[in-house]
Amino acid sequence: MWNQNKGLRRSMLAAALVALPVLATGSTAGGGQPDVPTQQMLRAQKSVQLAVAMAGSRLVSVGERGIVLLSDDGGQHWRQARVPAVGSLTALSFATPKKGWAVGHGGIVLTTDDGGESWSKVFDGTAAAATELASATAAADPRRLQDAQRLVQEGPDKPFLSVHFLDEKRGMVAGAYGLLFATDDGGRNWTSLMGRIDNAGGRHLYAVQVAGGQILLAGEQGSLFRAANWNADFKPLATPYKGTYFGVLAPREGELLAYGLRGNAYRSVDQGASWEQISLPQVSLSAGTVTADGGVVLANEAGQLFLSKDHGKSFSEVPVVNAFPFTGLVEAADRRIILSGIRGVSPQPAMPSGEGRP
Repeated sequence: MWNQNKGLRRSMLAAALVALPVLATGSTAGGGQPDVPTQQMLRAQKSVQLAVAMAGSRLVSVGERGIVLLSDDGGQHWRQARVPAVGSLTALSFATPKKGWAVGHGGIVLTTDDGGESWSKVFDGTAAAATELASATAAADPRRLQDAQRLVQEGPDKPFLSVHFLDEKRGMVAGAYGLLFATDDGGRNWTSLMGRIDNAGGRHLYAVQVAGGQILLAGEQGSLFRAANWNADFKPLATPYKGTYFGVLAPREGELLAYGLRGNAYRSVDQGASWEQISLPQVSLSAGTVTADGGVVLANEAGQLFLSKDHGKSFSEVPVVNAFPFTGLVEAADRRIILSGIRGVSPQPAMPSGEGRP
């Protein structure tokens, strides 16, 4: 399960970052070194950024070396936030304009109470390993217990790759080698969910998505999982594709759109019982969202942006300003798409109407 030669196939862009050792790690469970604050950088706005989100009207972006960028003018100007760690941050989620979380290397989970101005650590890989070991011990599952002991021995070298919070209390983080944890008290305490998912071999989990009360997970080797609610076990969803999925969307109730490596995208209109392939360029799809008006937007590693006005059945390319390989995207309040990538963050003009809602 924990074969160290197993590469993280997140994307052409982020793979090198995710596979790098953490530059600084701390511990919430004892034994770790003190965290080293992220240094202020003169050209931080041009650094590799791996995810972007809205915190109310503010843009927040995270990326390499623990850099967090903030913009209060739609992406025209950026400043660097205060962060207590320098490991690369891979994903973030805001439950309110003030309360948010970010995850990344070393299994770190950071939280903010002021819209991203400052951050504090609430969880890390050392604590995650101890939490899974305690859970596996209580479950008396020999195979899981062996894996958990190895997780503790190897230390906090495995990143979280996705985070999603339903509200200020309930959230979930997922990552490499099948890491999966949840909290229901805003991050003060965490529960391992690794025993609630049949993830043989510890396949990497790249995305957590919530749709209509259901929890969706996307990962490598064609992995898609669904839990009926926050407390249910995860069940696999079979798809025709056996490569990596980097994300999954739910354009409408009962519909799913999974996307990933080499431009592969599959759509289901029957809760995942059957799938059809969507025609897109053979370039890895790194990010996607469902817009407020029902459109579906996908971005890829060639710096291309695609819009669907029919709930993901077909896509057309949208012109991009300042194109570069993209890693994440978010829709701003004025319908503009904000993209993160290897050259920082790239705000785009207002999107054409998605025309997706009835």
